[in-house]
Amino acid sequence: MKIVVCIKQVPDTKGGVKFNPDGTLDRAAMLTIMNPDDKAGLEAALRLKEQYGAEVTVLTMGLPKADEVLREAMAMGADRGILVTDRVLGGADTWATSTTIAGAIRNLEYDLIITGRQAIDGDTAQVGPQIAEHLKLPVISYAQDIKVEGDYVIVQRQYEDRYHELKAKMPCLITALSELNEPRYMTPGGIFDSYDKEVTVWGRADLKDVDDSDLGLKGSPTKIAKASDKVRKGAGEKVVLDTDESVAYLIGKFKEKHII
Repeated sequence: MKIVVCIKQVPDTKGGVKFNPDGTLDRAAMLTIMNPDDKAGLEAALRLKEQYGAEVTVLTMGLPKADEVLREAMAMGADRGILVTDRVLGGADTWATSTTIAGAIRNLEYDLIITGRQAIDGDTAQVGPQIAEHLKLPVISYAQDIKVEGDYVIVQRQYEDRYHELKAKMPCLITALSELNEPRYMTPGGIFDSYDKEVTVWGRADLKDVDDSDLGLKGSPTKIAKASDKVRKGAGEKVVLDTDESVAYLIGKFKEKHII
């Protein structure tokens, strides 16, 4: 079994968020981590590797410094890392990103593709399903449990207060929730080994069946009108009431907002 896991290096929001003049994130100036949903997807792939002897390839699109997140993944147990980086890919929205990643994946053999449900720097949950659409694959999103039976995957798909159990024949794509599992830590030996491995670097010329008009900022139909690192909130309404008056006041507000 061959598994491709798409991961993303995202800003560590605890360290603050910085923007370029055009409204895009200034990724080079921020502390970064592996996207939590992606890390859960990687852990799922590593567990399948342990069960079935799967080969796990991790792929990311980003700046050259995204090499770090690939080495973290290899230190956890992934077999191979691929970095897709090129100036013409910068400023991509979900459409241009998914087009790029699909173009890279067309170079690979795979039975299963796993992505995170969404990235914490965008929260769109669009890239995984869009990759599946580009590659004409079935997709199961919001996975909270994954099992493999022969040529099929059986997935519990989270749905409000319950889950759907879905079955799909491979090859297919799954988007993982961070609640899917508890990702393992890197080991000291794994860290040393990850820096002995070579990360494969691909650029625009390595993407298959992709038009330049669908790449980077110019190929992104989504346009940012305004970007801000914090949304300022008003002071709110302050009242001083006794217990009975407070209850009546709160109930009145709940009714006014149609909460009750």
